[in-house]
Amino acid sequence: MPKTCLITGCSDGGIGCALAFAFQERGYHVIATARSPAKVPQTLHAADNVTVLALDVASSASIVAVAETVNAQTGGKLDVLINNAGLGCDMPALDTSIAKARELFDVNFFGALEMIQVFSPILVNAGGCVVNNSSVGGQFPIPFIGIYQATKAALIQAGEVLRLEMAPLGVRVMTLLTGGVDTNFLGNLPPVVLPENSYYTGIKDIIEHQPDRVPFAITPAKYAKDVVCQVENGTTGKYWIGGAASMARFSLWALPQWILVSSIFPL
Repeated sequence: MPKTCLITGCSDGGIGCALAFAFQERGYHVIATARSPAKVPQTLHAADNVTVLALDVASSASIVAVAETVNAQTGGKLDVLINNAGLGCDMPALDTSIAKARELFDVNFFGALEMIQVFSPILVNAGGCVVNNSSVGGQFPIPFIGIYQATKAALIQAGEVLRLEMAPLGVRVMTLLTGGVDTNFLGNLPPVVLPENSYYTGIKDIIEHQPDRVPFAITPAKYAKDVVCQVENGTTGKYWIGGAASMARFSLWALPQWILVSSIFPL
């Protein structure tokens, strides 16, 4: 029986979709999930050893339902769980509604945590691996995307704790500190519109300008192949990956934080 890999957030054009193809090509039975399966490309729907399921990681009922399906399909074992689903938000922290902040945490952090909790029995049965897709942005502050970064920082810290707690159970936990990847993530973000009473109207043009691509980005396929290799090679803990990730890691070590932040977003 082939190894099984469940991936969240497999919509077309994103990292999850590329991961699904990469693990499928490596011989895994891939369970590719998305909140809307219609957004998963038809080529993935039609691929051998791929099962596409609807999954909303912000819904406990949805997570439990998928866990029951996967448990039945795999005989109670899951080799790899990849928490990739995520939301972005460009907005000053003072102007971000609490409802929006909670939505980001529900998907980016609590969704991943609940996935790990609910799927832990079949991960333990398989001696499996959890992969959390965080961000290099979770390691240092950049103005005006702070709530998003806070969710990623929380995921990094939780991942490191879970790595220690799950190691005695035979489960590895790897946290991806993702840099630039050429996906539709930025292009799919809603336009930034500052409230009229924002303190930051003087730099409104800077804040509301949204690039649709990140610099130094690598292709999703290259990123995904690297992740497959790390999973199969037994990597655990934090792993820096993607365009400029190594440069960001070195900069965090070598430069004072104020220099690093001002070089990215001069104020």
